[in-house]
Amino acid sequence: MDINALFTDEGLRAFTATVRDQHVRDAQQYGQIADIVRRRLEQTPIEGDRWMSKKLRAWKVSRQLKAMQKASGEAASKAEALYATYVNEVLELPQRRAAAEARKLERKNGRQAAVGAAVAKSLDKTVSALGAPQEQAPVAVPQARPAEFVTPDNPWSQWPMAAGEQAPTRTINDYFAKGEQG
Repeated sequence: MDINALFTDEGLRAFTATVRDQHVRDAQQYGQIADIVRRRLEQTPIEGDRWMSKKLRAWKVSRQLKAMQKASGEAASKAEALYATYVNEVLELPQRRAAAEARKLERKNGRQAAVGAAVAKSLDKTVSALGAPQEQAPVAVPQARPAEFVTPDNPWSQWPMAAGEQAPTRTINDYFAKGEQG
């Protein structure tokens, strides 16, 4: 067998078909032999057998042949899986990679086009805003109230005090203007 032929589609297909067919034939033979052995052993008494001894012995022996039949069936399935995996992972891989690269490039171009459109729209807005004539003069924002600070020397001297009253002690609020209440 030429090992290089296994690395071609036709060569691997021929190999897996041959192996699959051989395992299918083997599985059929194992199944037929298991039935024959079971029937023969069920009808052959051995000295000292009890009531179900023949059937139990026949089942135990034929069970091994049934396991061989199952293993051959699974081997036939694995041969088909080998070919399918080879086709998927080796033969079709370059086409899948090329398609993925094309999709990636298409997404990249789409993103670049979207960014370009957003930049163009932003620049258009900026140009139209800068180029538009100023129809109204900007309105100055009025100050809420000019800052009024209390002189730190004696803030209570501004108001007359009743006789016998003492000026309260100073706090931090005495040095800063209070906002409008309301």
